[in-house]
Amino acid sequence: MKTLFNILLVAVFSVVAASSALADGSGTPKSKAYNIRTTDKLRISVFQEDDLATICRVDAKGTVNLPLVGEVRVYGQTLSEAEQTIATAYKDGRFLRNPEVTVAVEEYAPREVSIQGQVKNPGRYALPIESTMSVLDLVTKAGGFTDTAQGTAVKITRILLDGTTKVITLDVESLIKGKSDAKNTGENNALLLEPDDIVYVPERII
Repeated sequence: MKTLFNILLVAVFSVVAASSALADGSGTPKSKAYNIRTTDKLRISVFQEDDLATICRVDAKGTVNLPLVGEVRVYGQTLSEAEQTIATAYKDGRFLRNPEVTVAVEEYAPREVSIQGQVKNPGRYALPIESTMSVLDLVTKAGGFTDTAQGTAVKITRILLDGTTKVITLDVESLIKGKSDAKNTGENNALLLEPDDIVYVPERII
């Protein structure tokens, strides 16, 4: 009986450990936290403050217009970060002592990326809402490289949260072949696409 109990105990601990690994990020990520975009429609409520409940869109400045506090910038934040930002706005304005804010997405803004140049089906592609798409995924969706593509120098143009532009060059061809490339070291985050990224595959110079 003791042996059976010990086996069951080990099994329970194994399940708990596996769940914890996924929760703290040590397991394989299947999704990522959603970052608020312009034109997202948000439902914002404050616990026991029905008069402050509102549904509003994130404007071009990345802000939402809220009762009492006015404009609050939430662009680029996760939903939990936005909840904290809005709660702080109500506290700093001395409207509420300890507000409990809930933010949910009522309607998602269109999320697209584009791929141009030497792929078989260039164009715009929709991004998943709460999961990731890599540059390699996008190249695959676009039918793969053409015969004249320079897959070792794929460029990603990204508009950052402060409005500046960043251009990243990746060796996607090595990724396809399963090779590790020193040029990609430190740029792994760039493999995950963000809304409005522009991917360009140049032509190989023969």
